[in-house]
Amino acid sequence: MNNIIGLKELRKNLGNYEKLIKAGRSFVVMKRSKPIFTIGPVEQGGWETVIDFTHFRKNGISAKELLARLKV
Repeated sequence: MNNIIGLKELRKNLGNYEKLIKAGRSFVVMKRSKPIFTIGPVEQGGWETVIDFTHFRKNGISAKELLARLKV
């Protein structure tokens, strides 16, 4: 299978491409003969915690309260 696919093809067959990506495949997605993005599996440990809102309160805090605390 080719690793270059059209955006329309991706939209039509998203479920099939999801399975291929989970199996480790990556694709370059094209629109009007131009590459627009790549899509592939997330690397193990690829997610990084930026902020843990449970540090402030067990179930998190509201955006309004967060903004009030961030004002300098």
